[in-house]
Amino acid sequence: MRLLIVEDDEMLRDGLAVGLRLAGFSPDAVCSLADARAALSSGTFEAVVLDLMLPDGSGLDLLREMRGSGDSSPVLVLTARDRTGDRVAGLDAGADDYLGKPFELTELAARLRAILRRRQGRAENLLHWNGLCLDPARMRGEMGGREVEFSNREFTILQALMERPGAILAKSFLEDRLYGWQEEVESNTVEVHVHKLRAKLGAAFIETLRGAGYRLANPVREGRDP
Repeated sequence: MRLLIVEDDEMLRDGLAVGLRLAGFSPDAVCSLADARAALSSGTFEAVVLDLMLPDGSGLDLLREMRGSGDSSPVLVLTARDRTGDRVAGLDAGADDYLGKPFELTELAARLRAILRRRQGRAENLLHWNGLCLDPARMRGEMGGREVEFSNREFTILQALMERPGAILAKSFLEDRLYGWQEEVESNTVEVHVHKLRAKLGAAFIETLRGAGYRLANPVREGRDP
């Protein structure tokens, strides 16, 4: 999941970025409303972690702007303003979840995974396809009774594919999941990690559609009943 973190405390912002990256997310972090607006206008994020008390205004202003413009990206408010009235105001302004500081990183990651499940219409955290069971919370998989481990980038690509079974994902889409909006993209990163995934899961697990992108191979052969 590609995230935008909007947090003005430098130590907390850096800690969130590192911790959430280790938890399997692809975070970008900014410190102000102005930077957040620039990021949202330049890239696509699957969720926003939003502080309310920012140096150039309230995070609620950004939230209202997003909802007013039709941006339905999930927003988790993360703030020290945790009274009942603050939570009600944040949720009524369009937030999908609200978490007070201090907090545990594991809870924040779990809430973000829950937001993603709801957005995709899934009730279960585990992802299944063609004999592979993928656990986003542990960043591991199980296939044929054996545990399969992945690097962070391998897992990011595989999770993106398994969240959209049957869909063709363009290379640029997968690059967006791997890199921040201001990071330089390495030209062959996706190909390298797809090659490594095939070595672990089988050469036919991921299909390449030349000029279009990648998708999970259908476990049922054409012309045969399931």
